[in-house]
Amino acid sequence: MGLLAKALLGAVVVFLIGVVSRTRNYYLAGLVPLFPTFALMSHYIVGTERSVAELKSTIVFGMWGLLPFFLYFASLYFLVDRVKLAWALCGSVVVWCAAAGVVVFAWQRA
Repeated sequence: MGLLAKALLGAVVVFLIGVVSRTRNYYLAGLVPLFPTFALMSHYIVGTERSVAELKSTIVFGMWGLLPFFLYFASLYFLVDRVKLAWALCGSVVVWCAAAGVVVFAWQRA
């Protein structure tokens, strides 16, 4: 997939988030970025360039990758009432990075 196509896909997602966030179902804006766009791309690339066993390993690692994502959401939920939004987002990204580091380290050790 070309770089321009990927950029257009990203722009479409950002546009959809903006449109959905202005509706009475604004909460769906939290679901739009969770569509597995990049997972589809990565699984296709790994699936066509590597073995099925390596694809399955990539899929399992992706499942473990849900932990940092969950911790990002949990920390943001906790922080958004306590600090300004920018600080809450930054703090949650730090939590995601730390959790992702733990997942990568644990995966490499296992």
